[in-house]
Amino acid sequence: MKSVAVVDYGMGNLRSVSQAVLHAAQGSGFQVVITSRPDEVRAAERVVLPGQGAMPDCMRELRESGLQPAVLEAAASKPLFGVCVGMQMLLDRSEEGPSQGLGLIPGEVRRFRLEGRLQADGSRFKVPQMGWNQVWQAQPHPVWDGVADGAWFYFVHSFYACPSDARHSAGETDYGGRFTAALARDNIFATQFHPEKSADAGLALYRNFLRWNP
Repeated sequence: MKSVAVVDYGMGNLRSVSQAVLHAAQGSGFQVVITSRPDEVRAAERVVLPGQGAMPDCMRELRESGLQPAVLEAAASKPLFGVCVGMQMLLDRSEEGPSQGLGLIPGEVRRFRLEGRLQADGSRFKVPQMGWNQVWQAQPHPVWDGVADGAWFYFVHSFYACPSDARHSAGETDYGGRFTAALARDNIFATQFHPEKSADAGLALYRNFLRWNP
């Protein structure tokens, strides 16, 4: 049976992510494997890289777990889905720490600077952004198939991705200004929001990821 590996390096929301991927995988022929073993990541047909917390901690744990080489190999050759900090780690560097990323997509991660700014209803912008927001598809992509432009997804984050090349921005959200909420390059797709917390639209992304043949 084909497998999709959810990478367990100690920093992901593994239960929520794996349950959502399991639900999406029903009838697909994929077995979902939560794994901290590099050989299982290498053997999988597809890889999901979750992440939560601070990016310097995530990068350290990925290195110290011994999983970083397997993740880099996966990113070079098979469909990979990054989630939340798992998306931020794909870029070159982050202001958080600061810290270095995996360098798979050129760009950096920046902190929201919204101090003193007011939203349309007169309330202050809060950091982290926590809750539902709309995502506008910046370019067509198979992982967006059947998902409405402007669909609502669930966010929890204080930092956001700034790809160097606008062609790598697959989706955008407005929170004190437009920012990249989804990245895409070759066989990589990643979201700042949490598909596993985003009801039907989030499950649709995981289903599309399992069908995607880049």
